[in-house]
Amino acid sequence: MEKKRNNKKKAKRGGSSKKKVTSDQSEAIKSVTDWLFVGSSPSPPLSSPPDDFAVTINNGSLRCGEKLVFELHSHSNRSDGFLSPSKLVQRAHTNGVKVLSLTDHDTMAGIPEAVEAGRRFGIKIIPGIEISTLFSSRESGSEEPVHILAYYGASGPAMYDELENFLAKIRDGRFVRGREMVSKLNKLKIPLKWEHVTRIAGEDVAPGRMHVARALLEAGYVENLRQAFTKYLHDDGPAYATGSEPKSEEAVKLICKTGGVAVLAHPWALKDHVSVIRRLKDAGLHGVEVYRSDGKLEVFSELADTYSLLKLGGSDYHGKGGRNESELGSVNLPVKALQDFLNLGRPIWCEAIKATMRTFLEQPSDSNLSNILRFDRARILKGSSSWSCGGELMDRCLAIWLTNDERENDEFEALRSKLSCVLISSKGSCVTVGA
Repeated sequence: MEKKRNNKKKAKRGGSSKKKVTSDQSEAIKSVTDWLFVGSSPSPPLSSPPDDFAVTINNGSLRCGEKLVFELHSHSNRSDGFLSPSKLVQRAHTNGVKVLSLTDHDTMAGIPEAVEAGRRFGIKIIPGIEISTLFSSRESGSEEPVHILAYYGASGPAMYDELENFLAKIRDGRFVRGREMVSKLNKLKIPLKWEHVTRIAGEDVAPGRMHVARALLEAGYVENLRQAFTKYLHDDGPAYATGSEPKSEEAVKLICKTGGVAVLAHPWALKDHVSVIRRLKDAGLHGVEVYRSDGKLEVFSELADTYSLLKLGGSDYHGKGGRNESELGSVNLPVKALQDFLNLGRPIWCEAIKATMRTFLEQPSDSNLSNILRFDRARILKGSSSWSCGGELMDRCLAIWLTNDERENDEFEALRSKLSCVLISSKGSCVTVGA
């Protein structure tokens, strides 16, 4: 009897011990943390994580045993979120997030503010977007809305102007769509005013369904935001409308062309997720959201395996509050999934930097220079002399954006040499002085 009790005690003690870290996990941890500290201090020593979801680091800015949390799906008031980019970053910091991707709908307008706030709070920002598209079924001919997440490196998209023109058309369509939703509500004997919707959206923000839902709530026509969607604004609902969304394949191809990682957002909301994933994979899709705050969805994990896609996820945080919204930073992504994401993304982002630098070299205009400085202008220009050459600017950018190994590249060296003929002021303007 005593022997059985001793065995139970041993089993209990054994069950409470930490899981042993595998060599693959250790490699993934080092890879992810090396990237995290690019542009700041050298990679810190690592402590053993308690499980596959927790990456712990020891550093002056991180407490021992603190989790490294990636939040890869969030929204600010630059689209349909409730918080400003700065306030969103502040909340992320409060929740222990170390890497945040701001993925506003069809705009990157909030990224510079998020990057600046990220510097203050010690959070690394991944520039992102959630692009609104329409997927057309070849079998039935029907269409359904599909959202594609795009993740870019710290330098942002290559061919930024082409991407921005693409997004601007979608945003313009959002105004048409918003008016159509209000018109449909009016026909349902709900006298909502368009001005009410645009006031909530704010200046220069393309209105979306969330803004219409908030207007309905403020005017007293629904009891909560959830009811606004379930009763009126859900896909194919009585007040639902489409705008000028591009085809899903077109968006994926443009993300790839501009140096982004393309990931299918919330596939569980789709009617025919298998067809969507299969066709978008053919167009260049890199990944699919698999993880949510309530865990991994096996059906989409298996589809990701079938089509060799990244397995990612995020909270889709908007800041609207309530028990139905996942909290910022609440999705646990395995460190191996993060390593896979960065292993695929970093070479793509490196090529985007080269493309942006080549464009500036071919046409050294203030406009092309602004595309280099767009998301982190103050940090890049900080401490520069009144004039410096394009090669020096490139060195500063690469030191912030890339590891030593990534910077040691013949193409970068050739670009650096050629850019020496371009002078750049500390205010971010340029002039060619010789060839």
